[in-house]
Amino acid sequence: MKIEKNHIDGLLVIKPDVYEDPRGYFFESYNAEKFKQHGIDVTFLQDNESLSGKSVLRGLHFQVPPYAQGKLVRVVRGAVLDVAVDLRKSSPTYGQWASITLTEQNKWMYWIPPGFAHGFVTLEEKNIFFYKCTQVYHKESELGIAWDDPDLKIEWGVADPVISEKDKNGMKFREFISPF
Repeated sequence: MKIEKNHIDGLLVIKPDVYEDPRGYFFESYNAEKFKQHGIDVTFLQDNESLSGKSVLRGLHFQVPPYAQGKLVRVVRGAVLDVAVDLRKSSPTYGQWASITLTEQNKWMYWIPPGFAHGFVTLEEKNIFFYKCTQVYHKESELGIAWDDPDLKIEWGVADPVISEKDKNGMKFREFISPF
């Protein structure tokens, strides 16, 4: 397993060792000891999975403390452009975003610690997205930043994404007062 840092402190790309043979493949998607060696010393409390068609955009979501979530995300089927926005007000990269393409072929994972907004857009016809969360879902703590915020200028790579009503009404980044 190879774990690489991102240009935004805290975000990590996890590239598992994949063992393939005529039967298929095997890889370790989570190992507490290996993750701990790289600073991911957490307890996961909830797993989520979503199925989406092509050009579906979900995000930018997060939960505020004390229900802030760290997320370990990966694609089981298809491909997504995954985006994390730094919401930590004391961070030198506050308001900056990073993206990575996660696919069923590369089997990479993305560690997004608490203090980040998260979203993704699907790139194939059928996409299964899986994520482990360090906190349970708490509706009253959930917030969202507008996916198309003019100050963030996220390059989603999709001209006309399919978006939920909730995500169409995300707040503007400049209106957000960070609790992180």
